[in-house]
Amino acid sequence: MSELPKNIMKKVKKMQLGEINSFYLYEYLSKKMKDEKNKKILDKIAKQEMHHYVIWEKVTKVKIRANKFTLFLFKMMNFFLGYTFTLKLMEKSEDKAQLYYEEIKEYLPIAADVAIEEHEHEKELLGMLDEERLNYIGSIVLGLNDALVELTGTIAGLTLAFADSKMITLSAIITGIAASLSMASSEYLSSKADGSANALKSSIYTGIAYIITVAFLVLPYLLIPDNHFLSLGIMIGVVILIIFFFNYYISVAKDLNFRKKFFQMIIISLGVSIISFGIGFLVKTVIGVDI
Repeated sequence: MSELPKNIMKKVKKMQLGEINSFYLYEYLSKKMKDEKNKKILDKIAKQEMHHYVIWEKVTKVKIRANKFTLFLFKMMNFFLGYTFTLKLMEKSEDKAQLYYEEIKEYLPIAADVAIEEHEHEKELLGMLDEERLNYIGSIVLGLNDALVELTGTIAGLTLAFADSKMITLSAIITGIAASLSMASSEYLSSKADGSANALKSSIYTGIAYIITVAFLVLPYLLIPDNHFLSLGIMIGVVILIIFFFNYYISVAKDLNFRKKFFQMIIISLGVSIISFGIGFLVKTVIGVDI
């Protein structure tokens, strides 16, 4: 084999690093997996990744160690966000590698075989994924979206109507807890009426999503009690971050359009906040309520 151009050799080394990273990640996830079928599939893919690594090692004639920081990040993702999100994010990084395969196969025909095997990984993974938390994503969306719309609007209105951060915080917490219990109860009754065997779990996911969102929205007022307008600004920033991260998670885990869902939630949540802020202004100036 003739000597490879430097730019191609650089890409082969990147592929080699990607394969060794993937090997350790799939091996780690395989050991964590309780489902035996999923465990076997992940173990098989891990062995294939090692096989690919060996192929590239023969080309580069250098040993490459896995990136410990990358491994740590994916392990943390698996712990906090679940294996569906982690695996699909890994596959998305491998999708980008397909461009490398196209360039490399002109010099190394075996790259075409590796690309086919990588594509088969994705099919196997998509066929095996069945994570409980994603089965209740509708309930989580219900709790999260309702909390964002209702509480963002309520807190925005209270911020202008009240001049006291403690009053705003207390009112928001009471409203949030009452609303979370109401939403959880409604989800339970709705799921029960639909004949769902998991009505209780659905209601728990809805209630927890609501309460966690409330906690994040109220936090700025607890940390900065002396400036409620600054707290409002920070809360709006928190709302945008929650919407961004949640929609990114869903777009990866469920293969949905991130941009469309993100802007839908932003427009609804911030639109309600603006309207509620205006209502608070009317209450304070026209009706004459000033607390």
